[in-house]
Amino acid sequence: MRLVALLVLCAGCAVAFAGCGSDAGAAPVPVAAGAASASGANVLHGVYSRLNGARDDIGHYRGRVVLVVNTATECGFTPQFDGLEKLYRKYKGKGLVLLGFPANDFAGQEPRSNKDIATFCKNNYGVSFPMFAKTHVVGAHKNPLYTRLTAAAGAPEWNFNKYLLDRRGRVVARYTQNTEPLDPGLVGRIKKLL
Repeated sequence: MRLVALLVLCAGCAVAFAGCGSDAGAAPVPVAAGAASASGANVLHGVYSRLNGARDDIGHYRGRVVLVVNTATECGFTPQFDGLEKLYRKYKGKGLVLLGFPANDFAGQEPRSNKDIATFCKNNYGVSFPMFAKTHVVGAHKNPLYTRLTAAAGAPEWNFNKYLLDRRGRVVARYTQNTEPLDPGLVGRIKKLL
């Protein structure tokens, strides 16, 4: 059985949509030609802390299709947690896994602690997919995974950018925050990789 992983970063989103970009629908952002991932490099390696403090080697998600998303709990896009959870529940048995990485990099939209992020996501959206500790996804202090994702497909423009990885851990596409998790184009691409 092949598994798909969806990596999600959680960063507060209740603030206005300023800087949200103008992506329409599920048109993916092209993967950079010659980027490390496009040339066959697996980006899924390294150990990261979960919201509960447990350590998780993301290398064990290789062999699945992975969607990586940076999230925020006080963003206009925060309701995407609902679609992400529905996507996860529908396809996890076929190999989908979501990985969420909260970040406070855009307009201070993730002010919560790891414990409070976990509580918010569970109580408001029933999030059951893996959520990682608050991190940086842009700038000089971005985590190593986001350094590799950025090299392959560009930096996230706002909260809830989605990086789609194939079963070998290679970046296939990046979708901006304007692509809903249940958008037919995104879901169709995931199904093909499954």
